[in-house]
Amino acid sequence: MTGEMLILISLFFGLLILGAPVAFAIGISGFSFFAINAVMPASIGVQQVASASQSFPLLAVPFFVLAGHMMNKTGITSRLIRCSEVLVSWMSGGMAQVCIVLSTLMGGVSGSAVADAAMEARILGPDLIRNGYSRGFTCATIAVGSLITATIPPSLGLILYGFVGNVSIGRLFLAGVIPGLMMMAGLMLTVWLVSRKRGYRSASAQRPTWSAIGSAVWDAKWALFFPVALLISIRSGFFTPSEVGAFAVVYAVFVGVVFHRELTWSDAMEALLHGVIDNGLIVLIIMFSGMVGYAIIFDQAPQAIANGMLGLSHNPIVILFLIVLFLLIAGCFIESTVLVLLLTPIFLPIISQLGIDPVHFGIVMMTMVTFGGMTPPVGVAMFTVCGLLDCPIEEYLVEALPHIATILILVAILIFFPQISLFLPNLLM
Repeated sequence: MTGEMLILISLFFGLLILGAPVAFAIGISGFSFFAINAVMPASIGVQQVASASQSFPLLAVPFFVLAGHMMNKTGITSRLIRCSEVLVSWMSGGMAQVCIVLSTLMGGVSGSAVADAAMEARILGPDLIRNGYSRGFTCATIAVGSLITATIPPSLGLILYGFVGNVSIGRLFLAGVIPGLMMMAGLMLTVWLVSRKRGYRSASAQRPTWSAIGSAVWDAKWALFFPVALLISIRSGFFTPSEVGAFAVVYAVFVGVVFHRELTWSDAMEALLHGVIDNGLIVLIIMFSGMVGYAIIFDQAPQAIANGMLGLSHNPIVILFLIVLFLLIAGCFIESTVLVLLLTPIFLPIISQLGIDPVHFGIVMMTMVTFGGMTPPVGVAMFTVCGLLDCPIEEYLVEALPHIATILILVAILIFFPQISLFLPNLLM
């Protein structure tokens, strides 16, 4: 590792510790590499910032972010909540079960774990606490449950991974479906076991009738149809993943105006404003990360890390577990978007040498880097939910241990059985 790279790393973590915004920490540390490098002119760093924004696949990110905000204003979210309540509120811990199912359904709409967690904390969190659920358990269920959006399409993280690693976004979307449903089932079982032990009762005394289920599903049909339409349109070649993002915005507006008749002009402008703010932050991080990514490749860091890891073992499963352990630790300190943009070019050459499918690795990687948002010390989803529901971090961490164990077991299963994530992509593409 050269002196320039050591300065880049030191500046990056130093600025984060001082509380600098992530985008500026990346930008300042990245530009420092080019400013002090005797071989490469600083203008190349500026060129890399510009070139990172000139990507057609990257258009999917701002479109899906805007679509998520639009769908929250069109009645789609409220219908998904009612549908979730009918389906699972009769179980032990029924109100908490609603949070898990809603995260799964919202994953097919918003694609953002933090957005999903914040929405559920505002809408469902107070009701859970009023009905006797502890604050820590409520926050843990909402925060860790939002992890499902990292795999259920359209996951924004998978789009970024596909963009940086030149991996098929369509295959990544399909690969996330089964692991996402497994995550939902695992977390629902965890909530059920904890609720049975603590006596958290179901929200409804009786199981729903088939007519009630049919009515709730029919009422939410346009929301439920969206992820299906998304996958079909990509698989058929009718839309590229980038074009599907634009379709999602049009779909949300059309449903809100024509079918639900709930989208007003002021709501649309508010959604547009929130979308611009979120996209400004995300795109700035992506652009500055292009400069750092170029510096990492120029410094041959991927080759050095690959040689070091392969020196420990040539067993693909062992290497995957080492990478997962690294991502688990890194995710505790760095936001998931940054990790995807910086670490994808490092780890992809390693897994390619070992014959690991990059689509399978993408699902494992996105689960782990997003998981960091639910753990101390800098978990964004954790702080968002705990802040909204006034829950101490210590209480959250204790209550989240069963949820965390469930996710780690699931990741281990995915590592040992890659066909779980590759089944649908291989079958349909």
